[in-house]
Amino acid sequence: MVNVALIGLGYWGPNLARNLTTLSGARLFGVCDTREDRLEHFARQYPNVKKLTNADDVFADPEIHAVVIATPVASHFELAKSALRAGKHVMVEKPLAKTSAQCEELISLAEGKALVLMAGHVFIYNAAVRKVKEYIDSGELGQIYYIYSQRLNLGVVRQDVNALWNFCPHDFSILRYWLEASPVRVQAHGYSYLQPGIEDVVFVNLDFPDGVGANVHISWLDPNKLRRMTVVGSEKMVIYDDVSADAKVLVYDKGVAKKPLADLSLGRFENFGEFQLLLRAGDVLIPKIDFVEPLKIECQHFVDCVATGKSPLTDGREGLEVVRMLEAAQASLSGKIKLNCVDL
Repeated sequence: MVNVALIGLGYWGPNLARNLTTLSGARLFGVCDTREDRLEHFARQYPNVKKLTNADDVFADPEIHAVVIATPVASHFELAKSALRAGKHVMVEKPLAKTSAQCEELISLAEGKALVLMAGHVFIYNAAVRKVKEYIDSGELGQIYYIYSQRLNLGVVRQDVNALWNFCPHDFSILRYWLEASPVRVQAHGYSYLQPGIEDVVFVNLDFPDGVGANVHISWLDPNKLRRMTVVGSEKMVIYDDVSADAKVLVYDKGVAKKPLADLSLGRFENFGEFQLLLRAGDVLIPKIDFVEPLKIECQHFVDCVATGKSPLTDGREGLEVVRMLEAAQASLSGKIKLNCVDL
């Protein structure tokens, strides 16, 4: 039985606690938050779970095997480092840390102590995201041309990070998962309206290997709640709509075919050019998806890795790559480089 402690009972912590109490081979042993009113509220729901106000007490407890960190981004690195030094396995909510250098230090520490270090990229455990990857990997979509993502909502407005660092870890991790690569160039532009120096809306362009383009539009200042990604291939196109209740994945048998004019019944004409571009529109497929809450799958994967010693799907190195993408986008956003483009 893996004893897990949760540090942080803010916005996301209660969702983690709910799932950590339902896992196979693990139990929620303790929770930690500096706010006693949050602990008192939590105690009414889970009276048998140990309550702590100091993270050092979590790290010093020999009965605790693993720690899940769901605190503000600025505290991720120090808490994760202390937990690893104390011999605890660690899962950190996105992003893994504020800098790639911090991520590399955590990875080195975890590897040196043979501990599990996992980044909380929850959408990688989403059945719909995995279904899209199946279509990409099978070749059914043909050559991937480009992907664009929209993650929009009205709120929650953060004061500690901008919309880029709050939302883009989701989209960046999904893009890496689908394409199995990091971008070679990143360009970002953003706007601050509510708080000086904290961007509310950001547009990010990413160039991936093999000519694959991607665009990510994120905002917490938008009238619509939208979490949608579109994959355009040479043979078919796919829309992943996380908000949809019954059509999270739509596969469109649409495309543009380049057909040599010699194959056309009308023959070749001098003013046509070498190829005729033919629009093709077929059926729309909504595949059946057995959907389980991604957060539960993610938490179960973490404790399974702790129990078996296997490396997580979203391990520390995956967390590092996403943070490197965030750093590049932030550098571009801040105008610290020429043409606001960052080569990775």
